[in-house]
Amino acid sequence: MCRSCLGSMAVPWSRCWRSSAGAAVLLDWCCGLSRRAFTHAASAGRRTASSTAATQVLFQQGPVHNFNKPMIFARHRYRYLYSSPQVCCSIHSDAKLKDPFSLAQKDLQDLYEDIKKLLVSKAELKALCDYYFDGKGKAFRPMIVILMARACNVHSNKEGILLPAQRSIAMISEMIHTASLVHDDVIDDSDTRRGKNTINKVWGEKKAILAGDFILSAASMALARIGNNTVVSVLSQVIEDLVRGEFMQLGSKENENERFKHYLEKTFKKTASLIANSCKAVSILVNSDPEVHEIAYQYGRNVGIAFQLVDDILDFTSCANRLGKPSAADLKLGLATGPVLFACQQFPELHAMIMRRFSSDGDVDRAWQYVLKSDGVEQTNYLAQHYCQEAIRQISRLRPSTERDALIRLTELVLRRDK
Repeated sequence: MCRSCLGSMAVPWSRCWRSSAGAAVLLDWCCGLSRRAFTHAASAGRRTASSTAATQVLFQQGPVHNFNKPMIFARHRYRYLYSSPQVCCSIHSDAKLKDPFSLAQKDLQDLYEDIKKLLVSKAELKALCDYYFDGKGKAFRPMIVILMARACNVHSNKEGILLPAQRSIAMISEMIHTASLVHDDVIDDSDTRRGKNTINKVWGEKKAILAGDFILSAASMALARIGNNTVVSVLSQVIEDLVRGEFMQLGSKENENERFKHYLEKTFKKTASLIANSCKAVSILVNSDPEVHEIAYQYGRNVGIAFQLVDDILDFTSCANRLGKPSAADLKLGLATGPVLFACQQFPELHAMIMRRFSSDGDVDRAWQYVLKSDGVEQTNYLAQHYCQEAIRQISRLRPSTERDALIRLTELVLRRDK
């Protein structure tokens, strides 16, 4: 499949969710919100009662955003409620919307250098800790945190000025993320990360584990200095989720319905929790309204899950030199991600491979071929689109601002990324 097609495809509902197996559980977990019915235009093809019920609980009713349509604002208790005519679920670019990375660039400047200043230690340990803070990362998480902070500040009549504590949370989010990468590479015995050798490959597993621990300890110290107990509690949840998510990844589920739920919950804990809780933390610093905190949290949750779904797609569609790590890495680690789980609905032969974690000779190659023959990549992408639409619906409840619109624009970049 061509990578350029991934961001804009929209396949019929009856095709995406035609299998009753796992659909209801999958879509039920996707929402995580209210139980209002989701309706859609009838499409050709036979549909089961189970798949029909599943589509009715996908997401709360709300506008599906088209970047080419004008924005309409209505009064709401959150000051403004964004709404738009319901249109196709494809997300389109709009030159008027600011590039998120450019908008956050000033606040991201010297971010990695400032992080390095927090990692005060002897020469060798500092070299290990500084290894991934070389400024070559995407800074995706701190960028989201900074934009969310500014959007919440505007919403709360704070003129959008970034507070020092909010920037500290952006730094802390990147430190926690990096520490988790260091530990993941040890667990997975990975050789490459971001296009270069991993810390465990260069310095060995023991020192890599200690480096990850030290980065987490420095992040914890920075968090304590913020001096807000609620923020400390929110971001502490991230570390717990990371550990629980890693344990979930080590296991699998026999039942197909449970397998989808297990996969999405693991995805939240390992990837989305950090983004969701970091967004919530910066909102807490400027606004006491729990509903504003929930908007920030739900935006981060949905964008985070969509980001990981696209990452799982890229394992099948992007070449290794673009990803900075080997392709088919998840299969080789014994992991059944979204494309594989959807493909299993068309090719039941995958079930046995999933349960033995692709450990038999030829399993990885056969599973790869089954995924490519199926519409697993398309269905996973379609699911990511709907998470992005829910993120848009949530963030649109904030007062209009350049940063809020940049967060809307970010959902498109998440879907279209190729590395």
